[in-house]
Amino acid sequence: MTRIGSVLSPIGHKALLLGSGELGKEVAIELMRIGVEVIACDKYPNAPAMQVAHRSHVFNMLDGKKLREIIELEKPQHIIPEIEAIATSTLVELEKEGYHVTPTARAAWLTMNREGIRRLAAEELGIPTSPYRFASTEEEFNEAVAAIGVPCVVKPIMSSSGHGQSVIRTANEIHRAWLTAQEGGRAGAGRVIVEGFIDFDYEITLLTVRSISGTNFCEPIGHIQIDGDYRYSWQPQAMTDTAKAQVQDIARRITDALGGYGIFGVEMFIKGNDVIFSEVSPRPHDTGMVTMISQDQSEFALHARALLGLPVPDIRFYGPSASRAVVVEGDTNRIEMDCIEQVLEEKGTQMRIFGKPEVQGHRRMAVILSTDTTVEAAKGKAERAYNKLKINLLPRQ
Repeated sequence: MTRIGSVLSPIGHKALLLGSGELGKEVAIELMRIGVEVIACDKYPNAPAMQVAHRSHVFNMLDGKKLREIIELEKPQHIIPEIEAIATSTLVELEKEGYHVTPTARAAWLTMNREGIRRLAAEELGIPTSPYRFASTEEEFNEAVAAIGVPCVVKPIMSSSGHGQSVIRTANEIHRAWLTAQEGGRAGAGRVIVEGFIDFDYEITLLTVRSISGTNFCEPIGHIQIDGDYRYSWQPQAMTDTAKAQVQDIARRITDALGGYGIFGVEMFIKGNDVIFSEVSPRPHDTGMVTMISQDQSEFALHARALLGLPVPDIRFYGPSASRAVVVEGDTNRIEMDCIEQVLEEKGTQMRIFGKPEVQGHRRMAVILSTDTTVEAAKGKAERAYNKLKINLLPRQ
């Protein structure tokens, strides 16, 4: 039986977030709505979730010794990884000592490393994937590209949001792709995956919820990525009944293998009725931000509810919806979102500003959400709203 006592008291329920970006911020808000004390952690101060949490810690979460120190200090009932760059071997140790990791330490460990999750899916579960090879040196990398063939996709085995990812279309791009992967890995230079290029009609994220009620699925989310980073998403993605049954079967198999309670973002490629598994995140997914307007419970509310051991008997979908990411380019710690009254002038339009303290290069800083009678109309509305937004980059202070 789940009991949640008075917040900030000895009988209170405590959750520690490892990662405090825009997704972690929404998880923190949903946990606090259920009366949970939230501690937000990240490698930089004033991260979005830190702005709403009860307190925070700033440290490198790849430092296993420091990670253990913070967890032993706080003694949370729930440790919630929200990013990949974490000393997952330390989480495995802590779980063996009695701490609870969402959904499990093994899931965090496997999915942080593309090699772990790909081998689980393809080699243990027999789930269809693209052809792939792994490489630790440039010599091995060249051999992997030759085996897979061109075009192919190259990714560090540990990265997210498109960092270090590239597509090789000609032999002249091979060396540059190796360097890009070495520069973009979460933990620095290291091992890479070379994947065969998939001919697909569209790609989806299937948000899959494991709770004491069993396994539930949100409506499939279509999305567009640029350089491996999400820009647009919509719900529902139209697909045949046959393809939908396949994606649910694959999602159920992979999440059952990972175990635990919480939400999983399962990414797949669809070609006609054929489904190819891509990746899975054992946490809310960036493309799933559309659920903040499309459902009675967003992916963040579902995650909070499930990880606390509470039932998720159903997920009520409101109707066609879309999201448009706001990506800012520049170098400043003073960013103004301007003309917001024009952004929000159409019915069925919302906006979330994440509150990230600065941008260096390019960074996702907000999202625009919309609903309408059809997916195409919702996408058009989100794009119109985006085009009305003005972003002022003031000199850094």
